[in-house]
Amino acid sequence: MSLSTPTFLWEELVPAGHHWSGLIRRGTVLRLTDIDGGANVSTLFFNPEDKLERYNMADTLKAQHTAFLTTGHVCYSDMGRIFCSIIRDDAGWNDTFCGLSDSAQVQAHYGEANFGQVRNQMYRNGQDSLLIELGKYGLGLRDLVPNINFFSKVSCDENGKLSHHPTHSNAGSVIDLRFEMNTLVMLSTAPHTLNQASEYSPKPVLLTAYRADAVAENDVCRTQCAQNARGFILTERYYAV
Repeated sequence: MSLSTPTFLWEELVPAGHHWSGLIRRGTVLRLTDIDGGANVSTLFFNPEDKLERYNMADTLKAQHTAFLTTGHVCYSDMGRIFCSIIRDDAGWNDTFCGLSDSAQVQAHYGEANFGQVRNQMYRNGQDSLLIELGKYGLGLRDLVPNINFFSKVSCDENGKLSHHPTHSNAGSVIDLRFEMNTLVMLSTAPHTLNQASEYSPKPVLLTAYRADAVAENDVCRTQCAQNARGFILTERYYAV
């Protein structure tokens, strides 16, 4: 899909260590831009019409025979439909299985800096950030399923040890998500759970929404594997008039 002359819709900055949620409609591209480099965007997807339908990490990985996500991959719901397609990924690797940082981990690693002490410079964690966004839609802890960590790379050595790559994403790196369904998107820019930086230093991310082009028959995500082709058909039937 080409975005050479995209129709701009809106733009919003998510500050470092903050959280955001919103409804992204089918036929929209949501661009994530890593402004400074080294960002982490922990993300969940839900169907706003039936929030029991949500992003399914296991189905997303096994259907596409991968352990990480990049250009050409899609994000599946637990109903076999496609929330969004990754049509551009400058980073080239997005973590799918390390989950979220929590308050105990952040405090143990960085110390404590709460709102009463430092106001908006408080230390936030991914779990609490996404729980705040979930609560806005009547969801809670039981709805906190395995998430995607965009811009973050985690590799595994032969002994099974996981390593986070803090310089994986460069300043200005872009990830374009084309939404195939109306999707409730929730995200946090708190540090990755395996980030070993000595200081608490999350990064801001710019969100930009564009009008998407129609999905071509030879679309890179549609043709990535046979299961994706079936996923697109199932999703299109969901919206058939």
